Amino acid sequence: MQDTHFANPDPNNPYPIAAFKRTVFLKPLITNPLIEVGDFSYYDDPEAPEEFEHNNVLYHYDFLGDRLIIGNFCALATGVTFIMNGANHDMRGLSCYPFGIMGGGWGEGFDVEAFKSLSRGDTVVGHDVWIGRNATIMPGVTIGSGVIIGSGAVVASDVPDYTIVVGNPARPVRKRFDAKTIERLLAIAWWNWPVDMINRHRMLIQGGDVDALQAAYEAISGTQDR
Repeated sequence: MQDTHFANPDPNNPYPIAAFKRTVFLKPLITNPLIEVGDFSYYDDPEAPEEFEHNNVLYHYDFLGDRLIIGNFCALATGVTFIMNGANHDMRGLSCYPFGIMGGGWGEGFDVEAFKSLSRGDTVVGHDVWIGRNATIMPGVTIGSGVIIGSGAVVASDVPDYTIVVGNPARPVRKRFDAKTIERLLAIAWWNWPVDMINRHRMLIQGGDVDALQAAYEAISGTQDR
């Protein structure tokens, strides 16, 4: 059954629930050009959720240029933290103490480009990802779409689409769906639909019938599953 209620929250309004200020859409709040957040992705925190990019994205230094990219319709619980590449120390020498950034004469000989070459790259979160309370995402990790990350998990390696991971270090518990269903969901990619189409078919997206959702997708796109 299709949803006939077409109203949706404004993705450019940071407060989707006017009387509930602890939950914010992140996209309209982000000011750092090295952070990209998709529509309707939110962060929930009873204390200053508006400060997400300052309090929850750590060691993110402009000179390194690494980006944090978060897709559409992601749900981030209180205390989710992204550790960026600026937290890394150079381990090629006898000491990993960061002499070069401490000022004074210690900065002499500090090779910024060599240090940047040690970067693990951008941190990327796909679409429709749920990250539990106090989870930590380490630098350069790619998290697939449909992933669930348990509370307190420390994610130090890539997570495939629609995988549930828990623990420190985070380990896969199971896939949410079988391989064929995951393939279909990634092809449908409902999170990229026009918002009016999401509104119209919202109950299918919330439901568990992938055949019905695919039929809606085919009607929208004019494609057929072969």
